[in-house]
Amino acid sequence: MEALVTVYSTVWCGYCQRLKKQLNEYNINYNEVDIEQNPEAVSIVEEINEGNQTVPTLVFADGYAMTNPSLQAVLSKLDELESVEQGK
Repeated sequence: MEALVTVYSTVWCGYCQRLKKQLNEYNINYNEVDIEQNPEAVSIVEEINEGNQTVPTLVFADGYAMTNPSLQAVLSKLDELESVEQGK
């Protein structure tokens, strides 16, 4: 299954680690981008967060972005995206 979300993070970010652990527990497929290893990703995160390098920042397949979301917010958005995909 193709990932419907990209998680921009760093290895030292506790919030990132927690969210990725929760996504893994729910078997959510996601792409992970470490902004410290990918200079292009820094500009994406800064653009979404008004110049700040705040992580975790998530970008969904439809372009919608969330910063440091709860697991429930992520699950709700993924449900919405899957509903749209099924309606095609």
